[in-house]
Amino acid sequence: MKLYYADTFVLPLPPGHRFPMCKYAMLRERIAASGRFAEDDLRVPEAATDAELLLAHDPRYLSRMVAGEVTAQEMRRIGFPWSPQMVERSRRSAGATIAACRSALAEGFSANLAGGTHHAHRDFGAGFCVFNDAAVAARVMLADGLVGQVAVIDCDVHQGDGTAAILDGDSRVFTFSIHGARNFPFDKQTSDLDLELEDGTGDAHYLAVLAGGLDRVFARCLPELVIYLAGADPYEGDRLGRLALTVDGLQARDRLVLGRCADEGAAVAVAMAGGYARDIARTVEIHANTILTAAST
Repeated sequence: MKLYYADTFVLPLPPGHRFPMCKYAMLRERIAASGRFAEDDLRVPEAATDAELLLAHDPRYLSRMVAGEVTAQEMRRIGFPWSPQMVERSRRSAGATIAACRSALAEGFSANLAGGTHHAHRDFGAGFCVFNDAAVAARVMLADGLVGQVAVIDCDVHQGDGTAAILDGDSRVFTFSIHGARNFPFDKQTSDLDLELEDGTGDAHYLAVLAGGLDRVFARCLPELVIYLAGADPYEGDRLGRLALTVDGLQARDRLVLGRCADEGAAVAVAMAGGYARDIARTVEIHANTILTAAST
């Protein structure tokens, strides 16, 4: 199982910035120390090319982002200050999901140890998301003729609004988001299937709703590839989550999604998506559990 990481491309952030960038390096270190993967299994991805990004993004948005011509207001919406390193890191993160999709189609499972930037829309970024790696990767796989049908299963606590908007009307990609009803983004888009959860939802109800959602996904499409945005932020201790899943409940979620995809014969590329626990080590543990569960499925 090949794992792709871009944490060596450092993103400069001001002191006190609330996005826990260090979680990615911590995750890679934890996975490398697990003894489950060979050194060659962890790989630095190529950056997504302009041609690949333009399968999901507006040319003017891309050119302005690359040139640093975006406004301060646009960057506030994203939540990062602009820098050349930010653009390169965002390209690499999209490239990691593209590479994970290719590896998954060859081997069954693969993962991007970051990614899940599902709030990026066609012509603007938002919520710590610059380029939408899932939408880009799905379109690349389709454009290359590697698959005819993709499903995006998004279990981040926040709706995958950018993914839904970019892929709206594209029957080749089925978008499914299970998320907090009252959480960001407050202007939600329409996925092919949206399941909303009330604040405080715990393990049992979450897993029951998810199982029913997966039944509906596979009744409506037959994907050769699933892009799974795992998300550590449904965790009960997440600062931005508002749900109440335990670590064990989140691992049960991973087993449910990954097992169902395997039963349906779909390759799976995993992206980490959000995770903002007060204790960063807990977020890293949840992300690592997702990877280790995929490796044993």
